[in-house]
Amino acid sequence: MNKKWNNINKLIEYSKSGILSKELVRSENFNLTLFCMSKGSEMTEHTSTKQGTVFVLEGDGTFLLEGKKTPMREGALIYMDKNAKHSLKAKKNTSFLLTLTK
Repeated sequence: MNKKWNNINKLIEYSKSGILSKELVRSENFNLTLFCMSKGSEMTEHTSTKQGTVFVLEGDGTFLLEGKKTPMREGALIYMDKNAKHSLKAKKNTSFLLTLTK
């Protein structure tokens, strides 16, 4: 995708329950996705074949990475190696940018 955004926060929207995702950039070596998790939603434990970062835009949640809990609050930046086991849970509406790279 070849788009420019003046304010990423304007793309944030929450459903009544569940998770919305918006793919912002996708290429062979780089993916950027906005995730919006409604209060109480969660992603069960999974892995990715790519390394990644999570940058929290707003909210309150918990990121469990290889057994270690990290608060998901505004400004948090979390790095993941490829194949790292992780899960997420939103205590409040929580949005974040996920980057995946080779």
